[in-house]
Amino acid sequence: MSNKRMKGTVATRALYYGNTAYPILGKKANDSDHTHKWTVLVRGVNNEDISFWIKKVSFRLHETYPNPQRTIEQPPFEVSETGWGEFEIAIKIYFHAASGEKPVTLYHHLRLHPYEDDGTGQPWPKEKPVTSFNYDEVVFNEPTEAFYQVLAENNALTFQLPTKKSTKEPAVPFTTMVEQEELDRLDKALREVNRQVQRERQRAEAITEESAMYK
Repeated sequence: MSNKRMKGTVATRALYYGNTAYPILGKKANDSDHTHKWTVLVRGVNNEDISFWIKKVSFRLHETYPNPQRTIEQPPFEVSETGWGEFEIAIKIYFHAASGEKPVTLYHHLRLHPYEDDGTGQPWPKEKPVTSFNYDEVVFNEPTEAFYQVLAENNALTFQLPTKKSTKEPAVPFTTMVEQEELDRLDKALREVNRQVQRERQRAEAITEESAMYK
């Protein structure tokens, strides 16, 4: 296969990236100031193999870490560390040479603390991990014939989100169920905003009518 571009063809691959974090309970890390163990990662949206189209992933950690530029050349594409502070991590994804594409850089803010309740109104359990993930799609516009063939051989010309949440580890954070729940939350919020706008409009009209009575 050649590196000739396929005019009018688009190939899309989905992935998610982010981090998990666990508080260090009982036994301390080597550095007594470290409060959490965390892992930053890049995975396929179904936790499937992505190494046939991603060659390597480079994670740029905070400069206080030894060897802050961590390059992972085989799956799983992830880095685990301990620490106490949150910071931005640059994630640079390199594709295989057959793609003819330049690397893509993503940015993720390492999250160690929940900043919320556990979803039931109760305080976040200390032993419950904190997760922070982002969904993204990599679009290969007019891919090379060679790369298109690689995708085809791995049944990766199309993708579909899982339908239901998974309880197995590693859990899949993005599903059509989660997508629908988010749409439902947005719809509920929009209806509440419209209700408040209508109420304020009625109040303004009442004030205008009352003012007109005294003129």
